[in-house]
Amino acid sequence: MAAFCPIPGQGLQVAPDQVPMPAVDLARDDDMGVAVLAGGCFWCTEAVFAALDGVLNVMPGYMGGDAATANYDAVCSGRSGHAEAIRISYNPAKLSFGALLRVFFTVAHDPTQRNRQGHDVGTQYRSTIFPLDHRQQQVAAGYIAQLDAAGVFAAPIATTLELHGAFFPAEAYHHRYAERNPGQPYVAAVALPKLDKLYEHFGTWTRRQPD
Repeated sequence: MAAFCPIPGQGLQVAPDQVPMPAVDLARDDDMGVAVLAGGCFWCTEAVFAALDGVLNVMPGYMGGDAATANYDAVCSGRSGHAEAIRISYNPAKLSFGALLRVFFTVAHDPTQRNRQGHDVGTQYRSTIFPLDHRQQQVAAGYIAQLDAAGVFAAPIATTLELHGAFFPAEAYHHRYAERNPGQPYVAAVALPKLDKLYEHFGTWTRRQPD
């Protein structure tokens, strides 16, 4: 099991590419798709989704709290109500909302952990999907139920759906942080192994193969 999910926790019981796609997905008829997801440190989640072919932009930021406390120091206190989140702009003709959720649950983080990811502890690191409309809400809720029923995780999924709130972009130095700082110890230990897992299990979904 540890080979599939390096984050301490219950994690996956199967390889990521053995986890099924959502039984119900969004139609691919929009010109632009947007999804907002939170799954621990946004340095890591940004790096994973930025590597996918069809993703146009990934913006790290804060969601779930007020504008007055939408800054890194306040969010890191765990008292602002925000989660470290990413806003993903993508081309639905290349990548569906359901495909993003599959990567979110199997590669980007461990959805069985509540208010933490590994050694990062606090509500700011919670596993959350922020549906932007009722269609995303239905797909996300259905996929969580589908995965729990399939028993692909050794514990129930802790991911929540939060239906309200504004997205606040993070400070500029957080943008593309893992890409710009591959030698930073946290990035090397946590973010880069996620990228390795993405390339290993979903290499055909990425914009390039690893060297």
